[in-house]
Amino acid sequence: MMKRFSIVTCVWVFCMMTANTFAQNDRTTLMNVQGDDIFYHTVERGQTVYAIAKMYNVTEKDIFRLNPRSNESIKAGERLKIPQKIKTVTPTEKADENYIFHTIQEGETLYGVSRRYGVNHDLIIEANPGLSQKTFSFGKTIRIPSVVKQQQTTEIVTRRGVKEVYYRVPERETQYNICRIFKTTEEELLRLNPELSGGLRAGMTLRIPLRIPENELPLTVVEDPNEINAMLSAKPRIRLENAAMVALLLPFDSTNVTNPTVARGLITEYYEGFLIAIDSLRNMGMNIEVFPQDVGEGTSELKKLMNNKNFPMKDMNLIIGGVTDEQIKLLADYAKEHQIKYIIPFKRNNDEVLNNAYVFQVNTPPNYLYANASFAGANLFTKHNIIFLDTDDQDNQTEFINEFKKELKDRNIAFKDAKYNPEKFPEDIKALMSTAKPNVIVPISNSLDALLKIKTVLRSITETQPEYVIQLFGYPYWQTYYKDCLDDFHALETYIFSYFYSDNMNLNVKKFNEGFKFWYSKSPTPATFTPKYPMMGFDTGMFFLGALHRFGKNFEDNLPEINYKSIQTGFNFERVNNWGGFINTNIYIVHFNKDFTITRMDFK
Repeated sequence: MMKRFSIVTCVWVFCMMTANTFAQNDRTTLMNVQGDDIFYHTVERGQTVYAIAKMYNVTEKDIFRLNPRSNESIKAGERLKIPQKIKTVTPTEKADENYIFHTIQEGETLYGVSRRYGVNHDLIIEANPGLSQKTFSFGKTIRIPSVVKQQQTTEIVTRRGVKEVYYRVPERETQYNICRIFKTTEEELLRLNPELSGGLRAGMTLRIPLRIPENELPLTVVEDPNEINAMLSAKPRIRLENAAMVALLLPFDSTNVTNPTVARGLITEYYEGFLIAIDSLRNMGMNIEVFPQDVGEGTSELKKLMNNKNFPMKDMNLIIGGVTDEQIKLLADYAKEHQIKYIIPFKRNNDEVLNNAYVFQVNTPPNYLYANASFAGANLFTKHNIIFLDTDDQDNQTEFINEFKKELKDRNIAFKDAKYNPEKFPEDIKALMSTAKPNVIVPISNSLDALLKIKTVLRSITETQPEYVIQLFGYPYWQTYYKDCLDDFHALETYIFSYFYSDNMNLNVKKFNEGFKFWYSKSPTPATFTPKYPMMGFDTGMFFLGALHRFGKNFEDNLPEINYKSIQTGFNFERVNNWGGFINTNIYIVHFNKDFTITRMDFK
């Protein structure tokens, strides 16, 4: 009976394999090698379910369905199940921009993934600009382009509806012979493969229009796995051949603009600060051409500019601009099409960075700010007695407070909750404080009223009862309360977190302010809660143009080596995934010391 079962089983397996082989003669279905309809995403600090859903073109409900607890919260390091959109590709179907996602397994290599999916390794690298030896690691996700797997060792792909051949050049091959075999010209071959300007070399993979029958395609040499895997090593720097060209596309004439971000002539001050950066870099020997253009608040002027043959838009190395989501979308798409780095200077929340490798978002989004501030706060106050204080005021920072409490719980760091009672506050707060370790008070509200209610009492306790060590931990908005609270901040050794900070006593800040007044016969417009626009323009110019000058067009491959010391806005750009752009995750922890000095610490 056992033998009969084994024979029947073998026959069934053979039939299924045969049927599957015949089916693949008609079409190729890209499947996740994990063998099911999901893949995995490892959550990074600051990510939200919304952003993760946008990365993979699924819905938040899809993620909640597979990960019920994610409806409440997610945390860094957690692995989420993501539904796989399995794509069936037929030989006549357009495959461009169609992807499935693969979670890298332990011990996998680029060569192995390429062979499993039957997709050329060059296409995988092209679909994942962030791939490197560091990012091709266990648990990371990559995109696999949907292409038809051919029986020939040459590979056919469809780009924008046109079939092309990827042909790996064998030894002793010539351009003349390639053109003869594939019925193309040397001019067309060079246009599709600019690297041929340096000569034809064995091992190169060329793009060639498909103009011959597929069964006449030549075979190529067998691929070397070590050579393919080595492609993830550091890429050579692409130096600037001429002057660095940067377009500043902003609504300079803000008299008729309704967006509050660009009111009161602040855009002009941003440009003025940017020009000071250009002057500084030119004095260091850098050749820069800047093209400022007033594009208003809509998209009509931008579209005209993109179609203006007299404006060298396609020749830019950097595009900086866009104040609305519509403008940002238009510029991001243009930058991607023409492979130009695009900097979003003001907006803190925008989805374009999630799937566009050419986008840099300068201002730290709130979710990254709160996550990093919570992480930094937990590091700072591990050995403190932490008290969250509800003063019953407006402007409660619920999102940050929840994130901070979650971080503390995840690390098993105890904290207490207190409710402000004006009649009993001194007694109530002392009952919760410790004399054995420092106490840190975290007001739930960031309002001035909240600080005015508690600062005098807390300061009195520290001055009359030195056994109580009291500190405050607060918000970026507290920078606007210096007139009312600066002495108290120092007395209570206050810490605040922020994505921007400039110390007027700092030598470089003083130098910038003096230079700005010399250039423009005025002082920068005083800022309330927002960063100072001239300093923002200066820092942005110094960082990006300096990076372009030092590391060339592909400076994004050398971001860890850029150690620019900013006067207001710090930079720590992290790629959001292997195919998306960069978000600035840098925040400051600012400490007001008792000796009336101020320490600004970068948190990366």
